[in-house]
Amino acid sequence: MKRFGHIAAKAITLCMFGAILAGPALAHHSFAMFDQTKVLKKTSVTISQFRFTNPHSFVVVNVQEGPKVTRYVFECSSVNMMRKGGWAFNSLKAGDKVDLSFYPLRNGQPGGMLNTIKLPDGRTLSGW
Repeated sequence: MKRFGHIAAKAITLCMFGAILAGPALAHHSFAMFDQTKVLKKTSVTISQFRFTNPHSFVVVNVQEGPKVTRYVFECSSVNMMRKGGWAFNSLKAGDKVDLSFYPLRNGQPGGMLNTIKLPDGRTLSGW
């Protein structure tokens, strides 16, 4: 009987450990914040930042809108997925001029989910 109690305690410990490891996977957010029925475009925008990071990379640009400059933040895929699509950590640098298309944020804030970007070297890459 003591042996069964020891095995049960190990099984419970393993289950708890598995639940702890599964937590981050369940924390991934939805893409409902992006309006994927609309694709907007911005041309000749200036790269402010490129964050090639996990779980999602980000492209930050400055967009000249009349007399003012607006900062847009675009979410991209994971580093692994972007590498498969031709991206590298140095694909973009501050000051680069690019054209891009994106799915806008539903709340109207400047930014969204990057669809495509035309790099300074002429290549077009997908954000996903």
